[in-house]
Amino acid sequence: MSAQAASPASQVPKKKIPIGLIAGILALIAVLLVPTPDSLPIAGHRMLAILVFAVVVWITEAVSYEASAIMVTTLMAFLLGTAPAVKNPEVLIGTSAAITMALQGFANSALALVAGALFIAAAMTFTGLDRRIALVTLSKIGTSTRRILIGAIAVTIVLSLVVPSATARSAAVVPIMMGVIAAFGVDKRSNIAAGIMIIVAQATSIWNVGIQTAAAQNLLTVGFMEKMLGERVSWAEWLIAGVPWSLIMSAVLIVVVLKMLPPESNEIAGGKEAVERELRELGPMTGPQKRLMAVSILLLLCWSTEKVLHNFDTTSTTYFGLVLLLLPRFGVMTWKDVQSRIPWGTVIVFGVGISLGSALLSTQAGQWLGNQVVTHTGLDHVSPLMIFGILSAFLILIHLGFASATALTSAMLPILISVLQTLPGDFNRLGMTMLLGFVVSYGFILPINAPQNMVCLGTETFTARQFAKVGILITIIGFALMMVMGMTYWRWLGLL
Repeated sequence: MSAQAASPASQVPKKKIPIGLIAGILALIAVLLVPTPDSLPIAGHRMLAILVFAVVVWITEAVSYEASAIMVTTLMAFLLGTAPAVKNPEVLIGTSAAITMALQGFANSALALVAGALFIAAAMTFTGLDRRIALVTLSKIGTSTRRILIGAIAVTIVLSLVVPSATARSAAVVPIMMGVIAAFGVDKRSNIAAGIMIIVAQATSIWNVGIQTAAAQNLLTVGFMEKMLGERVSWAEWLIAGVPWSLIMSAVLIVVVLKMLPPESNEIAGGKEAVERELRELGPMTGPQKRLMAVSILLLLCWSTEKVLHNFDTTSTTYFGLVLLLLPRFGVMTWKDVQSRIPWGTVIVFGVGISLGSALLSTQAGQWLGNQVVTHTGLDHVSPLMIFGILSAFLILIHLGFASATALTSAMLPILISVLQTLPGDFNRLGMTMLLGFVVSYGFILPINAPQNMVCLGTETFTARQFAKVGILITIIGFALMMVMGMTYWRWLGLL
């Protein structure tokens, strides 16, 4: 009996320790074994070791982001807890104070905004309003191939305003566009189908740049601005700076896709009828959808008029909207309705990411690293535009190794802000931080570089090679456009 009971367990294959996790641990130990520089506190030295561990684990995806967040928290608790305090090296920081440092990101308003945004995105999916918005937008566009591609971008733009989650937007749009492709009778592996899906993925990243609440990494950037620079940019200020770039790149994306993936035909019969049929099947707009639409418009008005008509910050107004959505009778959902739709792992990673950046600052690791970068790269001898160009190119290259823009922001933005604070000269450090935050959304080259890319890749309408061909060109043009805007529009706004 015992032999039979033990048999199934013995057949379960033992999982090997991921190579990436081993590499991360070895990297952690290697940094710890390096002698601590005189100008760097021991706590700062240990924070750099933790940062290297986090970067290796995140790049290799050795474990889930949620698991890595718990590992980073534990490392901070014990390595910092047993290190001398920065202000008084005669005493140890202690594990109680260290774990508080590791969890301080969860008390940041940016984290609260992310959580609120995820609830609103879940409400969109729960009520089906996101699907209705997408179908109505498509029904107004037309059925030529060019118009369908424009429609895919139009849907992305509209949803970027009201669905504050890139993954949620792509998850809403992809089934609709697949239904359109099927209704058109287009082959799944045709250039038309590939072009539509690549545009959905790439346009999502493009509009993550233009709208502050469109992506978690933007909100993390705002959190770091507030923590490290003592101020932040409003939703409207971000929009004014980012939307022109996103609009131009949307047009560029259409041209690039049409050139690199020329459609087999210029007109698709029955397309409009298919979209209208799906709309009829949805029936009239429901009460919850009307109320959610009203709250979404109210939030847009509040976000866009911050510092103009009122001084209520984006987080506070978002939570007011969330209260309305959860109210009995008036609301559109209950906690039980949406709790399973919230990616809680994102919230955990976000909180730990803010803690990581804050700890790099409080242990002086970020400042020390910033000084090293400035001293050894000559950034202190170039113009603000060149500083932006060099740091942007660095972010674009290193993003190739990251599957999460949130993880990239957590690891790199505190260091880049420290670099900006170290640099001499009179330039707008807040503005340049926002512009570098734009570059974090450059997930154009590899499907693995952004969740929305992977959602679209899962439709099997295009290959990674097709995606990269379009993405490399979009990256080059996008970077060149940012440099041009840095010399003109952004300079006129005083951002550089």
